[in-house]
This record gives sequence, structure tokens and C-alpha cells, in this order.
Amino acid sequence: QVQLVESGGGLVQAGGSLRLSCAASGRTFSYYFMGWFRQAPGTEREFVAAITWSGGTTFYTDSVEGRFTISRDNNAKNTVYLQMNSLKPEDTAVYHCAVADRSGSYYYPSTYNYWGQGTQVTVSS
Repeated sequence: QVQLVESGGGLVQAGGSLRLSCAASGRTFSYYFMGWFRQAPGTEREFVAAITWSGGTTFYTDSVEGRFTISRDNNAKNTVYLQMNSLKPEDTAVYHCAVADRSGSYYYPSTYNYWGQGTQVTVSS
């Protein structure tokens, strides 16, 4: 079993920055993707960013491209970060870390089989 714990959320003004962290623990594992999703009230969970285990290739949804950066601890590979810059009120959501240890599309929540509880990010205007 894999446990994911997110940290780093909070309240920030528009234009500000936050850095989220996700630490995976439990059995030793490799994965296809570690990713971040977000969910605002009344909306479906949406893809934000992902990184591959094998080569560290990164993927982003269009709305965060150029503002957010996903990275990982290169030694352990089981800690992932999401640096969020130039934050906008529409970035407000609960951000969830997820791991997929099976192949599939990085974009869909159904690909991921482990999830964290989430951390709240609120951006005020």
C-alpha cells in the first residue's frame, strides 16, 4: 500500500506563489506517473500536471503552462513538488497528489490508483 501526504497549501493573493509537496511512503515502488489534480466546489477533478518515473518527462494542462512547474526529488523519486507562480483566483481548489503504477493516460483520474487527501489552495483577488 502507498500513502501520499500533501503539504504547502494556503491562502495567497493573486500574483503570488505557493509550493506544494507530495511525499509517498509505504512499499517501495516505481510508477508511471505522479501527478497533481485539483477540484473546485461544484466541479469535476481536473488534471494539472504530471511527471514520469522513467525520464522525468512533464505534462501540464494549458491553463497552468508557464506558471506551474512539477518536479521531483531526484534521489528518492518519491517526492513530487508543484511550484505555482503567478497564481490567479481561478486556481483556487483542493489540490490532490496521485500516483499511477500502471500504464494509461496521464490526463485521466482513472489512470491513477493512489490518492492523497488534498491540500486547499485559495487565491484572493
